[in-house]
Order: sequence, then C-alpha cells, then structure tokens
Amino acid sequence: MSNQIISISINDKLLEEVDRLQSELGFSGRSELIRAGLKFLILDKKEKEKLSGKISGVLIVVHKEETEREVTSYKHEFNSVIKTHVHTNLESKCMDLFTVEGQAQDIIRLTESMQKIKKIDYVKLIVS
Repeated sequence: MSNQIISISINDKLLEEVDRLQSELGFSGRSELIRAGLKFLILDKKEKEKLSGKISGVLIVVHKEETEREVTSYKHEFNSVIKTHVHTNLESKCMDLFTVEGQAQDIIRLTESMQKIKKIDYVKLIVS
C-alpha cells in the first residue's frame, strides 16, 4: 500500500489549531496529526455502524446562534427519538443537549444530519 499525497484548504484559524495541537500532543508534523484525526473519524463512523436495535444516549451539539433554525428543524423532524432537550447560551454560541432513545438508525441519522450543518462546531453522540 503506497502513500498518496492530497492537498487541502483550511482557514487561518483552523491552521493555528492544527499547529497548536501538533505541538501540544507531540505529533511530528501536520500530516501525522491530520492522519490521526482521520483515523479517529473513521473509527467513530465504524462504531456508529455497529449500533443496532433500540439504543439510548446523549447528543451534544455546539453551534453558532444563526444555526438555531436548522437545529430546531431537525429537533422537530426527529422528535420521535428526542426525549429531552436542554438549550443553553454560551458566550457567543449555543449548546444543545438531547437525550435520545429509539432505533439506532434514526439516532444515527439525527447525529449525521447535525454534523452536516456547516456552522455547527461540535456534534458528539454518547451511547449509554
């Protein structure tokens, strides 16, 4: 298996975060850090794919205020699996905590729908 070279474009703020993480976590270079991040993302996806049947957990979503309408839209679309919703305002962002319970595929669809919203900063599903 040979290594392939790819090129990506990222903004200055994200590049600063990459460099900070590289230094703090001891990665030898940006490529090593990005490979580790990709492996983590792939592992997370594989773990979600293994989920089946009825599950429960917590979905954490951190986003900019201007995405509130989109978050609310998904909240209504997936109300059959959202049992509790807590919304709080952070300094310049919002955080939503959803307790979820239902069929794994519905909860995964909700999670992935939130992840696709560009102005959402963080989405994490924790399965109990």
